[in-house]
Amino acid sequence: MYKKIMLSMFLVIFLTACGQVTEQVNQEDKAESVEIETASQAEEEKEQDSSSDTEKAEEATKETAETSNTNTDNHKAGDLPKLNVHYIDVGQADATLFQYGNHSILFDTGDWRGDEVVTYLQSQGISKLDLVIGSHPDADHIGQLANVMKSFTVSEVWLSGNESTSQTFQRGLEAVLDSGANYHEPRTGEEFSIGDMDLTVLYPESITGAANEESISVLFTYGGVKFLFTGDADQQAERRMMNTGITIDADILQLGHHGSNTSSDPSFIAKVSPAVAIYSAGAGNSYGHPHAEVVSRIQQAGITLYGTDVHGTIIVTTDGNDYSIITKTDGTITPKSSGKSTDSGSSAGSGSTSNSSSGSSSSASNSNTSADSGSSTNSSKTKKTEPKQSAPSAGCVNINSASVEAVQQIIHIGPERAQDLINLRPFSSVRDLDQISGIGPARIKDIQAQGLACVN
Repeated sequence: MYKKIMLSMFLVIFLTACGQVTEQVNQEDKAESVEIETASQAEEEKEQDSSSDTEKAEEATKETAETSNTNTDNHKAGDLPKLNVHYIDVGQADATLFQYGNHSILFDTGDWRGDEVVTYLQSQGISKLDLVIGSHPDADHIGQLANVMKSFTVSEVWLSGNESTSQTFQRGLEAVLDSGANYHEPRTGEEFSIGDMDLTVLYPESITGAANEESISVLFTYGGVKFLFTGDADQQAERRMMNTGITIDADILQLGHHGSNTSSDPSFIAKVSPAVAIYSAGAGNSYGHPHAEVVSRIQQAGITLYGTDVHGTIIVTTDGNDYSIITKTDGTITPKSSGKSTDSGSSAGSGSTSNSSSGSSSSASNSNTSADSGSSTNSSKTKKTEPKQSAPSAGCVNINSASVEAVQQIIHIGPERAQDLINLRPFSSVRDLDQISGIGPARIKDIQAQGLACVN
């Protein structure tokens, strides 16, 4: 009897324990099931979020592409803010300011012995510079770089990568590093846009330590008007630029190396085919810049020539279609008899300087004058220059029948364009020459002003 009772109690305890174990197992199974389900839901939500992120990224890419296309459309000539290009009179040195809309670019920074670049920029209301380019490390091109970096907020600086042991270069480089500005060493073929301005780097492709020859050379395109700067690049570098396959056509060319005969290769000048050439040099400089053969070469090609030694600060104003040029003073540029130090070769007040075709209004400037003020604070009078006409040959050049050699008498028509002209005949009017690559509205006006081309 006792054994039966004990057995019964044992069975009850065993069954109860089994029930508890079974319930615990069921609960664990249920919990595991819940965890699996939760993980599955989380994975689905993650996939949904990832899909959503992908869609957002694609939408953002689409919006960026649309914005890029819009910006490209904004570069169309005639729908651009006014651009003033200031070729600043900094003596035997170089400094040029591009000022348009809310943007500004400085190409070279003057001589180390002066401070006029900072003063001039401040007079134009500049507080920030999108880009500062030092074409090469010579002290007459990066001379005031340190002061510029300390005086203005600069977003980015370009240097060639060639170096100098001069204190001027070292101070400038330290100022760049201390400023926190972005730094870049541009190379041939790179393209950039700053607002409505497009920049194409023509040179150098690489560097070897030849500082002058490997100057940063840039083609600036604003609507349909192009400006070319080559620093102190020599003729060999110019020929290499011609062979890159990049179009180097420009309306306005800054002559290399202050108008030295080490630059301005005849074939390069013909390839660029500028309507206007500008050089920066100090009056009576000991180098004899600009050299006589360069002055003659430019003038005989029918290219309008300006120099800061004669005209002071020179300002080109454009809307991306037409342009006008204003100089601080009047003067003529005549070839010098030798490379020795001479006077500037100017005849102040002669009024024989020349201009582009547009005739649009602009304001003169000097170091104490705002480009928009139209007033001068010193005794030097402001002069808006007038177009210079090249004397045509007897009769005219019939663009529908003249030989390939004859049509090259027409301004802006070099050997390549002459062949294009022959291939595109016949023309119904001189204006139809805009079918030739590189001949835009401004150059058509120059051709018409020359009065040599005709259709019979």
